[in-house]
Amino acid sequence: MATETIIWLIPLPPLLAFFLIVLFTNRSKALSHSIGIGAAVLSWLGSMVVFFRALGTEEFGKTIFSNSIPWLPTGDTFFNIGVQIDPLSAVVLFFVSCTIFMIFLYSVGYHNFGQPKGDHDHPGLPPHGASVTDEHGHKHTVLSVEPMYSRFFAFLGLFAFGMYTLVVSDNLLTLFVGWEIMGLCSYLLIGFWYAKPSARNAAVKAFMTTRVGDVFMLLGLAFLYYSTGTLNYREIFYNEETLHVLATTATPILGLSAAGLIGLLLFIGTVGKSAQWPLHIWLPDAMEGPTPVSAMIHAATMVSAGVYMVIRIFPLFTADWNGHQLTTTMSIIAFIGAFTALFAATIALAQNDIKKVLAYSTISQLGFMIAALGIGAYVAAAFHLVTHAFFKALLFLGSGSVIHGMEHGVLHTGDHSVDPQDMWNMGGLKDKMPITFWTFVIGGFALSGFPLVTAGFWSKDEILADAFGHGHWVIFLTLAIAALMTAFYTMRQITLTFLGTPRTKEAEHASETPWTMTTPLVVLSVFAIGYGWVGIPEHFPLLGGLLPNWFHGFVGATLIEEPEALAFNWVPLLTSLVVALGGLGLGWFVYKDVKKGQPDPLQKPLGGLYPFLKNKWYFDEFYSHYVVKPMIWVSEVFTPWMDRTVIDGVLHSVSRLALAIGDVLRNKFDKPVINEFLGDNVAELFWKGQALRYSQTGRVQSYLISSVGVLLIIAALLYYFL
Repeated sequence: MATETIIWLIPLPPLLAFFLIVLFTNRSKALSHSIGIGAAVLSWLGSMVVFFRALGTEEFGKTIFSNSIPWLPTGDTFFNIGVQIDPLSAVVLFFVSCTIFMIFLYSVGYHNFGQPKGDHDHPGLPPHGASVTDEHGHKHTVLSVEPMYSRFFAFLGLFAFGMYTLVVSDNLLTLFVGWEIMGLCSYLLIGFWYAKPSARNAAVKAFMTTRVGDVFMLLGLAFLYYSTGTLNYREIFYNEETLHVLATTATPILGLSAAGLIGLLLFIGTVGKSAQWPLHIWLPDAMEGPTPVSAMIHAATMVSAGVYMVIRIFPLFTADWNGHQLTTTMSIIAFIGAFTALFAATIALAQNDIKKVLAYSTISQLGFMIAALGIGAYVAAAFHLVTHAFFKALLFLGSGSVIHGMEHGVLHTGDHSVDPQDMWNMGGLKDKMPITFWTFVIGGFALSGFPLVTAGFWSKDEILADAFGHGHWVIFLTLAIAALMTAFYTMRQITLTFLGTPRTKEAEHASETPWTMTTPLVVLSVFAIGYGWVGIPEHFPLLGGLLPNWFHGFVGATLIEEPEALAFNWVPLLTSLVVALGGLGLGWFVYKDVKKGQPDPLQKPLGGLYPFLKNKWYFDEFYSHYVVKPMIWVSEVFTPWMDRTVIDGVLHSVSRLALAIGDVLRNKFDKPVINEFLGDNVAELFWKGQALRYSQTGRVQSYLISSVGVLLIIAALLYYFL
């Protein structure tokens, strides 16, 4: 089958699964998850075929598979849409398909683990993990098959369709379509357990916050189409003449060129989608959704889509860059990325919820990628995007496994007041959940950048090396400090969760999760280690050259001019070693002897700063007080006045004017002309016809006599006149 045909087909299985589950199989849980997993497998197979064909092209990294069709008529021409796989989208397609497949498989075990007999089809069963109260007033945590099980897999399928559409699109318009489909699905999945007020609020918060960024992104798309007449990647990003025109066209905003302003508007969409400061507030609350959703949003698809879009438009916002001094747009992007990386890392230091630590870690790591793009480190950002997707999906799925193991302990002890997501209720789980432990350690070490053996080390080190090599000292130092904090809070998380002795009875009775949950952990852990080896710098001591650094040459070929590889420097390497090993060692030393009921060891040294970090810099309170409440006040105070006085006043004035015009027309035109002259006279004419109806007897003889009479009259007239 032709590669272009396969690319067209890749997004279709998840979409078909969505409709099949919603319309036909929603009553059968087993059939629904089978269809969902089958669709994920088909898309994965297609993605692998396309990826390896892209790798096997004769001109390594240069060949582009593309195909388009006319879609919207635009006067004498059509707006074409189509599919395209170049080196960048090929590697993104690889990690997206693998992680989506693993998440689908994991979801089966996640929603079935701990199922009591006989409850599989109970129509009134509460959601998994929900807190319910029995007739005696005792609270219980439900651990059972999800009653909306089929619905969950349908939503996952639609989510996967949106991501695949975004990746294989050849233009920014259909990318935006996939972007918005994911925005809808994130709302549906974050609020999946909508009976919980916190889940409903989190879904609305995510939807509204990301829409803020999407409005600016839509403005950027409109401006770009106005300026170029197209949204096709090849016609814009691979066209030096078009990029030059955009770079030399000035705008009155901040002295930006058209390329810079369009790039900035599009980037604001990523600020919302990838949860960068100041639109980061929705992502931690997204933990209210099921854990597979957290992995899907935080690693494999949604937030990765934002960074992917910035990488895709890289030639646009760097069109007026001279290769040395950063442009205004690049400086803004670099600042937001670096600040977000450090800011989110500080918050993660003081979080106790195992999933919220990972949520702020995700925000921080996305900041690394954005900062890299801001300083022009194209390949480094793409490399960290891929490696991060693997190890962060591993960590989120691992956290779900931990929570399930703790919930098993909660059911065993019957103490439902224990929060199974609070790391202070854990401890000693390495012996209870060995597979989860070792895979979580691999993911955590990859996140920390453990030297040489983890993918996170190679990708994060490349970002630091690029910042150092091009003299961006502030970015380099900021990211280095953020990396140190990352290693510290990661080891804090591992130590509190798995090491030491159990701090609660629930932790003592925790158990390993089934194979459908642990198998994806093992597979993802392989990528969390091995994927970094494809990007080892050629000049790296001892290891350089042992394996081909195909990632740099392959992905770099996406640009018109392939970026040059940096010369090796010991400073960023030693920095990476110090921050990774130092942070891990310090985290273990501080938390290795934590006992039950003991306060966080960070409270004393941080003093008043600890509650500041624990409360997330009070950003939620700030937005609530200075944004949400004023908007509510405006709606309550000004909306009635605006509605009743202004809008109703205008409408009433228009209606009175219409009535006045109607009276004039009725008296001067309707009555004399329409009614009397035309209507009445025509009616009178037809009324006269009543007298003639007696001539219609229905008898042939009468008609013959009349005909003969008429003929005689005509003959007499002809004789007389002729």
